[in-house]
Amino acid sequence: MPVTEKRDYYEVLGVGKTASADEIKKAYRTLALKHHPDRNPDHRKEAEEKFKELSEAYEVLSDAQKRSAYDQYGHAGVAGAFHEGGFQWSDFTHYQDVSDLFGGLEEILSQFGFGGGRGRGRREDTGAGADLGYRLDVELRDVLTGGERALTVHRPEVCATCRGEGAKPGTKRQTCPQCGGRGQVRVTQGFFMMATTCPRCRGEGVHVAHPCPACRGTGRTEAAQTIHVKIPPGIEDGVQLRLSGEGAAGVRGGRRGDLYVAISVRPHEFFQRHGHDVACDIPVTMMTAALGGEVEAPTLDGKARLKIPAGTQSGTILRLRGKGLPPLRGGGRGDQLARIIVEVPTHLTAPQRRVLEELAQISQDDHTPQVRAFLERMRRWFH
Repeated sequence: MPVTEKRDYYEVLGVGKTASADEIKKAYRTLALKHHPDRNPDHRKEAEEKFKELSEAYEVLSDAQKRSAYDQYGHAGVAGAFHEGGFQWSDFTHYQDVSDLFGGLEEILSQFGFGGGRGRGRREDTGAGADLGYRLDVELRDVLTGGERALTVHRPEVCATCRGEGAKPGTKRQTCPQCGGRGQVRVTQGFFMMATTCPRCRGEGVHVAHPCPACRGTGRTEAAQTIHVKIPPGIEDGVQLRLSGEGAAGVRGGRRGDLYVAISVRPHEFFQRHGHDVACDIPVTMMTAALGGEVEAPTLDGKARLKIPAGTQSGTILRLRGKGLPPLRGGGRGDQLARIIVEVPTHLTAPQRRVLEELAQISQDDHTPQVRAFLERMRRWFH
């Protein structure tokens, strides 16, 4: 394009002459995505010219020195900045800005037809071991006291034969012939040249010509390890404990992953957990409930004597202070809630039946206030 036909660079990008560097970058990004030739296959030649014009304008206005020369002398002031014949893509000295302009390599690939999916990331992270997850069953008593439990974990470990190198003993890994050891290859799409993870070595820069027979070139073998897990008092069902560095071994010196242990508290024969409190049902005889007395009750600390007040009704909850569970972050223990279940005798003998019949005959309404109140409500409802 002859110099006399060139449009004003500010006009090309649609910004004013006082536009900031960020405004120029944003304008170029928007227009470049819109006019890229691969996005305009039906008008590719016109799109190429438009895209070239946009890139030339950005190359000048994004560089403080070139922009100053252009502001003073116009197109003549930057005529020597490009190769003979005008702007070429190789003149774009701000190649390192491309990833920033278009939101990173992943977005560039998706915008221009390379497909989605995140790459393997920085080379120093490619060998990191995976995180592992296990479930550990504990008893309610472990929640009370805490402690330590052994957990057998099957996880990838560094191969003892090749010491994690993946190569057969006596041989070495070789430089990847596809990327020359860089771990990345350059791909071209239209005007863009971009770096992406090498598909052959997967970003490591080396490949194994003679794999280790023990690990088949992976550098790791599966092994069982015993891990001791500390259970803090007050642990709750479903809580995950993170054991840093106890996951799968990394590849060729990469960091280990972490181990996540999900705690599962087994159901208890007597107790149900309610936060820091525990609850249990205590059956008592009809006579004990009526006359009062003491019964033996189970607790997490052993047996205890529970006092039953005279006239205790079935469903009454009695509280044993400090017989529950501790909170996870320390502090006093919760309580034990004892629900009284009054058991009516069955399979009475003849003498027992006569005694109860005599009791029924001499009983008065004020001995059973709940029955009396119920009958009164029913009478009013029917009348």
